[in-house]
Amino acid sequence: MQEITIQDKQRYLELRYPFSSIPVLGEKRYCMQCKKEFLVEKFKVYRSEEGREVICCPNAPVCKGTVLDWYKNG
Repeated sequence: MQEITIQDKQRYLELRYPFSSIPVLGEKRYCMQCKKEFLVEKFKVYRSEEGREVICCPNAPVCKGTVLDWYKNG
């Protein structure tokens, strides 16, 4: 997988976030994979060899967490 740069991260989330409650960039989330809290604005996007884009934890590629592993703490 190759990391890709997203210029407008909020717009990217609005178009590709897989759940109905789209977070804003200043919100905090907790990654269940690496057990760390982060600001949504720090998320990374990786593209697979097949062209699929995956929203990942800011600690990727060390952390294997994706948006499916995030939850709102508190």
